[in-house]
Amino acid sequence: MTTREWFRRLPWTLVMCTLGLIAFGLIAIARGNQLAGHSTLIWRQLVWIAISLPVMVVASAIPYRNLRPLSYALFAGCLILLVAVFCMPPRNGACRWIPLGVIDIQPSEPTKLACIMALAHYLMYRRNYRRLPGLIPPFLLTLVPVALILREPDLGTSLLFLPVLYGMLFAAGARGWHLVAIAVLGVAAVPGLWMGMSAEQKSRIVTLFVQRDGGSIPSGDDYHLHQSKQVLALGGMWGSTIAGQPVDDPAAYHLPASRTDFAFCLIGERRGLIGCLVLLLLYAVLFARGLAIAAGTREPFGRLLAVGIVTLMAAQTIINTGMTVGLMPITGMTLPLVSYGGSSMISTCVALGLLINVAIRPGYEVTPEPFRFAE
Repeated sequence: MTTREWFRRLPWTLVMCTLGLIAFGLIAIARGNQLAGHSTLIWRQLVWIAISLPVMVVASAIPYRNLRPLSYALFAGCLILLVAVFCMPPRNGACRWIPLGVIDIQPSEPTKLACIMALAHYLMYRRNYRRLPGLIPPFLLTLVPVALILREPDLGTSLLFLPVLYGMLFAAGARGWHLVAIAVLGVAAVPGLWMGMSAEQKSRIVTLFVQRDGGSIPSGDDYHLHQSKQVLALGGMWGSTIAGQPVDDPAAYHLPASRTDFAFCLIGERRGLIGCLVLLLLYAVLFARGLAIAAGTREPFGRLLAVGIVTLMAAQTIINTGMTVGLMPITGMTLPLVSYGGSSMISTCVALGLLINVAIRPGYEVTPEPFRFAE
């Protein structure tokens, strides 16, 4: 493929949404520095962006079908890294990172994409998942990393795998009533899952159901949720950029993990409701374009890969924004392309690079013809 053809096929809408979301992230981190005090996080994020964008180009340049034979090996390597984190010293009571001197690696980030690739490879030419027993292998493939990530503990990341699995099974042709039946069984298993959760994880879920507005400032996990909603509310319709800060009390703007887990709140405080709606619109356009790419290719690995990537990013966006307004439990999950974080930025850009890859190299020509499996 020539360079001219590569640029002609490039999904520019997706690229522009990606750059717009990255710009929103820099706005959020800069505002976090103003509220929490000077830090080097924005410069470090610029370094991660400078690394991630070329990585995204590389991920779009290598024909994705060449990566298909490596899917299981990449997934196995990520599982080994998930086990290796338990040999590392814990940080704030959690074993999630592997220190490599200058940088730390969070294995759960690449594991999400590796799991999508392994599932796409497994599902692409099979029909056995149209029967209940045939659903066991893909569920086992998904639940192994979920169990390891829950042990770290990292409730937020573990929540992303099942929506991805369901989205890919649905796109592959699994029967809807089978998926509903398994979901019902999953709900029935919630008491067992609850017993296996750590005290911190239980506290965050309980906080969701006992939250209240007004009165004295709460403590513990209630404080995070209280401050999250308050900082969002302080932005009003237009944000402090236009309307100014409605209060002068620095405590009102205090928000732990504001530049990572609660970056959405900083957007709301700085740009107001309008800014939040623009941000969500960028995500909606990106997801819609991603689903259009999936629908436009008949090549099974590419379609399943695209569906998995879009489902992953959509689920992560819904959970992160939902937790900031009290609709989801606080889980310590980043907002794709917006929150500060090197592992998250690189893995998201690799995923988007593969999505672009499917758009420009669909295996067969991108057409509106229906998707078919090989016999």
